[in-house]
Amino acid sequence: MIRFTLKRLISGVILLFAVAIGTFFLAHAAIPDPTLGLLGTAATPEAQQALAAKIGTDRPLMVQFWDWFTHLLRGDFGDSWKNFTPVGKQIAVKFPVTLSVVSLAILLSAILGLVFGVTAGLRPGSWIDRAVKIGAVVLFALPGFWVALVLVMVFAVQLKWFPAVGYVQPGQSIGGWLLSITLPAVALALGAVVMVAEQLRNAIIQADGQDYVRTLRSRGLPSWRVTVHLLRNAAPASLTILALMFVALLSGAVVVENIFALPGIGALTQGSSQNGDIPMLLGITVVAVVFVVIVNFLLDILLGWINPKARVK
Repeated sequence: MIRFTLKRLISGVILLFAVAIGTFFLAHAAIPDPTLGLLGTAATPEAQQALAAKIGTDRPLMVQFWDWFTHLLRGDFGDSWKNFTPVGKQIAVKFPVTLSVVSLAILLSAILGLVFGVTAGLRPGSWIDRAVKIGAVVLFALPGFWVALVLVMVFAVQLKWFPAVGYVQPGQSIGGWLLSITLPAVALALGAVVMVAEQLRNAIIQADGQDYVRTLRSRGLPSWRVTVHLLRNAAPASLTILALMFVALLSGAVVVENIFALPGIGALTQGSSQNGDIPMLLGITVVAVVFVVIVNFLLDILLGWINPKARVK
């Protein structure tokens, strides 16, 4: 298990650096002259040259890369080209907002997906089984922003159960913080819930037909213990979906945060893209990839613990 863990850790670090390096060159290829976005199209050539000298884009690209990469190895993302404040400090303020929404969405997806998936898998052909299938089609067909707007209109504007916009820091009020992130998390989680439920349902139905399950039932084991054995064999597919959903939810949070006016990385990413603030875009990408690598690393460890056969890969 230790060897398996070390292999997964090393592969995660390699992936992190590969994505960071690729993102650097892609960003500079997509934004060849960031001074236009930073100063506006009305900027004079002299102002553009002065800004290019200040931010270092007048140097060869490989020199810029080496300077950025060596600072990255020390945990320094550099300064924003828009306001010349440290990128790390700005992300440290914004990213926890996004992470709290995504984490709650993942938690809701896991709990509700488990309930619906197990119920549908143990009762194939029942009404809840058909509801899971229909929900998987409908919720994936609906645009995420439309779902978010409906949630705001119903639960915030009409019922007034939740705030329509804004964010409350957990240090100010835990209850207010939970209320402020609930609707955004639900908007993100709806599609993931049916995805997890569908995968878990299919895995349980497949596992339920195995010989060992019939043997357990013939020995008179209680149904809940048989269900636990089924979940142990059906869990890997659903856990993998949850890890993939984490990546998708991070991307979807950009849209949802704009709808709910949350001060997360959504607005920061959008503004940086429009302004050509490459250091900020690179910092956001690296931090997001770090969390993706951590989630996938934990997933590999969990799958290796659940299924010892996975450790040989």
